[in-house]
Amino acid sequence: MGKFDLDDLLNDLGVPEGQSDDKSPVESADAAPVDGALQDIYNPDDEQHDSKEIGQLLVERQVITTEQLSEAETVLRQSPGTSLVDVLTDKDVDEAGIQAIVAETANLSFERIDTSQLEDAIDMTMLQRLTPAFCKSHEIMPLRRDSGRVVLGAVRPDDVFLLDTVRRKLGISSLKVVVVTRGDIKLVLDALGEGDDQDLNVDEILSEVEEDDVQLQKSAQDEVDLEKQAGESPVIRYVNYILQTAVKEGASDIHIEPNEGKLKVRFRIDGVLFEMMTPPGHMAAAITSRLKIMANLDISERRLPQDGRIRCAVRGRKLDLRVSTLPTPYGEKTVMRILDTASINVSLDELGFDENTLHIWKKQIAEPHGIILVTGPTGSGKTTTLYSSLRQMDKQKLNVSTVEDPVEYHLGGITQTQTHDKIGMSFAKALKALLRQDPDVIMIGEIRDMETAETAIQAALTGHLVLSTLHTNDAPSSVTRLINIGIEPFLVGAAINAVLAQRLVRRICPNCRTETTPADDLAEFLSMNGLPADKVWVGEGCEKCRNTGYSGRVGIYELLVVDDQMRDMVARNPNVAEFRLACIERGMTPLRTDGFQKVQEGLTTVTEVIRVTESGH
Repeated sequence: MGKFDLDDLLNDLGVPEGQSDDKSPVESADAAPVDGALQDIYNPDDEQHDSKEIGQLLVERQVITTEQLSEAETVLRQSPGTSLVDVLTDKDVDEAGIQAIVAETANLSFERIDTSQLEDAIDMTMLQRLTPAFCKSHEIMPLRRDSGRVVLGAVRPDDVFLLDTVRRKLGISSLKVVVVTRGDIKLVLDALGEGDDQDLNVDEILSEVEEDDVQLQKSAQDEVDLEKQAGESPVIRYVNYILQTAVKEGASDIHIEPNEGKLKVRFRIDGVLFEMMTPPGHMAAAITSRLKIMANLDISERRLPQDGRIRCAVRGRKLDLRVSTLPTPYGEKTVMRILDTASINVSLDELGFDENTLHIWKKQIAEPHGIILVTGPTGSGKTTTLYSSLRQMDKQKLNVSTVEDPVEYHLGGITQTQTHDKIGMSFAKALKALLRQDPDVIMIGEIRDMETAETAIQAALTGHLVLSTLHTNDAPSSVTRLINIGIEPFLVGAAINAVLAQRLVRRICPNCRTETTPADDLAEFLSMNGLPADKVWVGEGCEKCRNTGYSGRVGIYELLVVDDQMRDMVARNPNVAEFRLACIERGMTPLRTDGFQKVQEGLTTVTEVIRVTESGH
């Protein structure tokens, strides 16, 4: 067991300073024993006894000689705080033999890590969660899952504080610890490029990635001569490797973040960021430059933010990558949004609407005029809902036009216009131009200001159906937001037909989905919210969901339909709380209620619903 500072522990236990001996625990061995909780926390005799037992067993098993043990004990006496195992390991004694005895005395298993089969020997997902740097510094390695428990290899299995930290980082309740050697952990990290020589890792990874695995889709105006970059083929292959892995994992965003002496690559998967790679720090500038070349950005400009777009084919799928660079003290951070047309080619029936809400929403988007708003924070699926709604419309008989910033996905049979603020092509100006194009349906990317809101309301009141988004927390807030922007309340009430607030929650992985009995606090929460508290669905964690228990996402919705009575209320300019209460009384289902309904259906968990909704929703 590790040593503690006696003074600090006495202070924590409420013993005033001055009442403790100034001597160290070892020097105070002859003093009166400390009773109570402190004696359970630390007893130097235990550690001495463990060292003697380990030493005797090592000699008996002929792992070391009596001379080596004697020399090690001399070093121990001269180096307080050092363990017998560390001293012997430093003397190049057989580490596997030592660790086997350590495991035996601790009643644990001893294992060797097969570095020739890394994918089978260690859990790469959990390694990235803990981070290789953390595993290296604490000499641990996540090996696998065994009957639902994480098996952790540790050089020092008695560090209970470290084990608590690992449990917290992995989000698990229990660990199975096995003893491994420091050498095996070093070999694993060296093979992955996390040891002293990181270049070996890059070469190993890049050997399996070809330069043409990610193919740029050049348009007529692209004049990037990639042949000049042939001398940087390792960097090209590494960037391709990042993109390939992101597509394979189903990521929506890629974050490449430089830091002091290191580089971190994180993927946003199902709305949550995961650390996936740690390339060598010296590759940061080269990787950023490669991405700038692909996005046709200025490589020499590193002091200003830049935005660009990459069109490429990865694993046979055509993708658009929206690239953004931002200067930081350690270099440029790059974030790429992966725009995959396949991800938005979903019908309204697949988005997670309940039967009643879906029927009402389809009826609303079939109306001849009025404003329909979709609201929620960034990343809540508003664009997907709007595009799915536009695909429901009869584009042969209707003139459907959009104004977007930027045009993320291209839809057939629809006129799409992109705004350009630098040349004065704002949402309001583009919308006024579209109104002269004989439109039936207009989609506005976002209502941001009074001018755009006024034009949209005038369009709705003159016989056009207008779809748009707002950044508000719930559906009733959207109505009051328009009034606060400066629109007359009676115009807002007359123009708005419906408001849909939405969030995305992670879906329970269907591969490891299981029913279990909830903990007492969760059962109490479920009962308080009128939900069955005897059983809940959870994901145990498997390879297909990266041991998170979640795979994919589903929407939760709050649909407000404005009827005549509510139009009169809006015209009187109500406050948000009053208006929200009236909406619920008129039949609106709050976001959290819809989320709990999906919990009952086994689609998601209570934790996810609480994460994305406020208590009042």
